[in-house]
Amino acid sequence: MRWQTHTVFNQPIPLNNSNLFLSDISLTEAVAREGAGWDAELLASIGQQLGSAESLELGRLANANPPELLRYDSSGERLDDVRFYPAWHLLMQGLCANRVHNLPWQEDARHGSFVARAARFVQHAQVEAGTLCPITMTFGAIPLLQKHLPKEFQSWLKPLLSDRYDAHLSPGSQKRGLLIGMGMTEKQGGSDVLSNTTRAEPIERRGPGEMYRLVGHKWFFSVPQSDAHLVLAQAKGGLSCFFLPRFLPDGQRNQVRFERLKDKLGNRSNASSEVEFCDAIAWLIGEEGEGVRSILKMGGYTRFDCALGSHGLMRRALSVALYHAHQRQAFGKNLIDLPLMRQVLGRMALQLEGQTAFLFRLARAWESPGNPHELAYSRLFTPAAKFSICKSGIPFVAEAMEVLGGVGYCEDSELPRIYREMPVNSIWEGSGNIMSLDVLRVLAKQPGTMEMLHAEFDEVKGQNRHFDRSWRQLQQRLHKPQEEWGRDLTRLLALLATGAQVLQHLSPPSGEAWCRMMLDSRGESVLPNQVLIDVLLRATGRTG
Repeated sequence: MRWQTHTVFNQPIPLNNSNLFLSDISLTEAVAREGAGWDAELLASIGQQLGSAESLELGRLANANPPELLRYDSSGERLDDVRFYPAWHLLMQGLCANRVHNLPWQEDARHGSFVARAARFVQHAQVEAGTLCPITMTFGAIPLLQKHLPKEFQSWLKPLLSDRYDAHLSPGSQKRGLLIGMGMTEKQGGSDVLSNTTRAEPIERRGPGEMYRLVGHKWFFSVPQSDAHLVLAQAKGGLSCFFLPRFLPDGQRNQVRFERLKDKLGNRSNASSEVEFCDAIAWLIGEEGEGVRSILKMGGYTRFDCALGSHGLMRRALSVALYHAHQRQAFGKNLIDLPLMRQVLGRMALQLEGQTAFLFRLARAWESPGNPHELAYSRLFTPAAKFSICKSGIPFVAEAMEVLGGVGYCEDSELPRIYREMPVNSIWEGSGNIMSLDVLRVLAKQPGTMEMLHAEFDEVKGQNRHFDRSWRQLQQRLHKPQEEWGRDLTRLLALLATGAQVLQHLSPPSGEAWCRMMLDSRGESVLPNQVLIDVLLRATGRTG
């Protein structure tokens, strides 16, 4: 008797061994347009390596084998360490070798390095997102530490700017590469850091660069294995920022106790912890009472990375869905050839076209902080981008799951991991309401903001009626903005900033379609066939 029940067919093979850079036309164009064309060859090499089956498997393994807390060593002594699966370390080596944590801060950094670094970040996000947490915090901390690193730690500047990853449990002065973490929130406050209760008392003198003793806790202590953390604590002068190393200059372990690792929805490859400070030693960064101001200087960079990370995850979800739709057959045709499916995938691809143009325009703004126009652009649109892109990622990935059907809901696919990862970027570094309040604060206090908006949006005025109407509506509401309008204003600002880039850089039919899709309040619109062909080809690295 024959027991063969069926033959397996019509099952698409997984997406691997693709070039993450060259397969994304909107990304390659944005990199060249915004000043980092000189990095295209290396970006293509990175894209080829990251798109390989081996790299994708490292991402899967790092999440299937989350970190383990080691509170004590074999003799019962406090260890307070974290053990990672080898895949984590290999991914971290790649990130540091590609200088995703420090490229723009090099002395010989080329113009456009911020844009080039953003492209590297987006590609790494498509492979594994948890490893980006230590990278983005280190990236945000370096410019602050270049100005305020205590004298006892001046030797750290070289390894902070190196391309080496060093996971050894040893003092920072003995390591070839260093990472910086953050510790801001406490149980009672969350985003309301002014309610922090951790106390800081000077050991000898008060003032910048002086040693303080910290007693308290952190509810979220990101990447506890970092070589040092920037933390907030209450000093006599108010909430202050402190540099808290893992090892003291004499080689002794600092008194930071790891209580537990967080059991999170996603971001499972990365360690997030709760800690207690038991007379821990830290050095004051800046003046007492300026802690929030100091942290916000690095917060802009990390918030921008949240938007870049979500965009990278969305890009990977679309790539997986497109690859599946080109292979899977239903009703006698490939999915990609079914009119309704082409509309779904085309809308997703067009959405990402706009996001790419917006994010890399924003990267260029970060490139020129001394320019008042660019400073206003980066200050306003960084929280707006984080708000809009990070929130849009959750339904976007869910739509990609639907393209695959039940297979996309199972862990054999990449999509469940991507879906679990999406909410963290909306929450970390300030949730939606915090981003909206920041946008309102910039509108009220940042010099030149309205002039910048007029310069950016008036440049494309008259090209599209949906854009013009939305711009008029925004101007009316900005005369006297109310806090309760914060989310709507933030969302509309991000849409208009994206629309301005779309109208400048996409083909006229695609620009018109994007504006109808994203700015027409009457509801969904059907994309014209030529726009579908164009955006779907570009999303797979081809042009028609």
